[in-house]
Amino acid sequence: MVFRPSWPPGIRLVSGYRRPWLRLDLVAGLTLTALLVPQGMAYAALAGLPPVIGLYATMIPLIAYALFGPSRIMVLGPDSALTLVVAATIIPLAGTNLNDRVALGGMLALLVGAYSLLAGLAPLGFLADLISKPVRLGYLAGIAATVIVGQVPKLLGYSVGSENFVHELQGLVSGLGETRPTALALGAGTAAVILVTRRLLPRFPGVLLAVVGVTALVALLDLSGDVATVGNIPAGLPGLGFPSVPLPHLAKLAAAAVGITLVAMADTTVLSRSQALRHGEQVDANRELIALGLANAAAGLFHGFPVSGSASRTPVAEAAGARTQVTGLVAAGALAVVLAVATGLVRDLPVTALAAVLIIAVLRLVDVGELRRLARVNRADFGLTVACFVGVAVFGVLYGIAIAVGLSVAAFFWRAWHPHEATLGRVDGLKGYHDIERHPEGRQVPGLVLIRFDAPLFFANADVFRRQALLAVDSAQPAARRLVVAAEPITDVDSTAADMLVELDGELARRGVELAFAELKDPMRDKLRRYGLLERIGRQRFYPTIGVAVHAFVEDTGVAWEDWQDAASREES
Repeated sequence: MVFRPSWPPGIRLVSGYRRPWLRLDLVAGLTLTALLVPQGMAYAALAGLPPVIGLYATMIPLIAYALFGPSRIMVLGPDSALTLVVAATIIPLAGTNLNDRVALGGMLALLVGAYSLLAGLAPLGFLADLISKPVRLGYLAGIAATVIVGQVPKLLGYSVGSENFVHELQGLVSGLGETRPTALALGAGTAAVILVTRRLLPRFPGVLLAVVGVTALVALLDLSGDVATVGNIPAGLPGLGFPSVPLPHLAKLAAAAVGITLVAMADTTVLSRSQALRHGEQVDANRELIALGLANAAAGLFHGFPVSGSASRTPVAEAAGARTQVTGLVAAGALAVVLAVATGLVRDLPVTALAAVLIIAVLRLVDVGELRRLARVNRADFGLTVACFVGVAVFGVLYGIAIAVGLSVAAFFWRAWHPHEATLGRVDGLKGYHDIERHPEGRQVPGLVLIRFDAPLFFANADVFRRQALLAVDSAQPAARRLVVAAEPITDVDSTAADMLVELDGELARRGVELAFAELKDPMRDKLRRYGLLERIGRQRFYPTIGVAVHAFVEDTGVAWEDWQDAASREES
């Protein structure tokens, strides 16, 4: 696929916009804002940035995606999976200097934007598939655990300085005696209101009710001396500016941006795909990546930090009645109003309430039902999930993502290296030829060995195939005279595998056994012709079906063999 420029989706939407949608989009946008304000500030704090930066990183991507995003309903913004990587990257480089952190976060967003744009234009949308579902479950659960362990002390009214999960867990336990009852009551109350309204009134903005209520309570009772609050945040809209960072830091930022981009790509494309399937629409992963890149670039130029598709805020917009990306524009406009004239409203918002908002948000990252199902149906994939969880929790999110991608690729490589293989036989009453391990009653033509190898043939599994083929031949009773490879599952043959087939043909010939193929796809046949194998093995030993290969062997050798279908046809006649 080649990307062809066209009018941005947001502009095309104007021509087809329907008036009845406007009221729904307005309501959904205002409802969404109630979630975006506290979550944006909470994610900024999680990244080690001033709370107002979270509002910038929320507002600007909403506008960019509304103009360039292909999905009818999608909310982009700060995300816990990305925020932890941002924190792990910028805090060691900037230390306690908040201005330097902001600049580094903006540069990270620009780099993620550049990588995403390149991936979408190349197009390389398939790169998002490097993170498999089991691995995704594991690293999201690890991120949730990391966030929760880091936020529970804030919920209880004290802080733990370490950025390491294990040390944070130790600090959480050892600091329990420092719990402030007021902070705990406010944080627990915030969480309770959110959870109860979510359960009883799912369409009601429970986060807004909780945050407004707890902020008002702190102001009315003058509790700011007992609990930490957000405090004053600068009023005004973000200004346009290119982030300035020291040149030596760019290499570290560029490396971290690769991991952030992969996660953002995976989150955004998976969410886009699921949304499209629900609405019976088509999804273009490469256009999603272009929009993701532009949104991140815009965030970087307006003092934000990396963003991705939000699996928690998008459903909120949809449940509130959103019909189009006008919802995002309404929310961005409401955020602009908050930034321009209403920042004082959040001055008394307690940090413990933000911790509660974050903890509840990341709990949705843990899909308990899917984890249970995976443990039941595929232990190997569940093992990958656990390994990724441990990688994120023990080594940190940045290394955990690298472990996640590495394990995804390694799992694929292992399955291709040691695929399922079978010796085939004929089962009376069943059409086709079947694995004799599953059907021990299956009959084999005397002197004919049928094998199937369920993977492409390439350098890593070529010798595995050769050993399995020779083992099947040596185990045959009576002695084998011809080996037929049921080649329908073989979708590729590289040069190493081609050389192996030459060696195998020679080894079989020394045993008095012929090598043949059945059901080989035309592209694979063309490859074998280029490798010279078609002439070496003999064109007459490439059969269109296994049945034809069996009949040819019976005719060539005259062995005693009666197929059950032939017997049934004779009886009917």
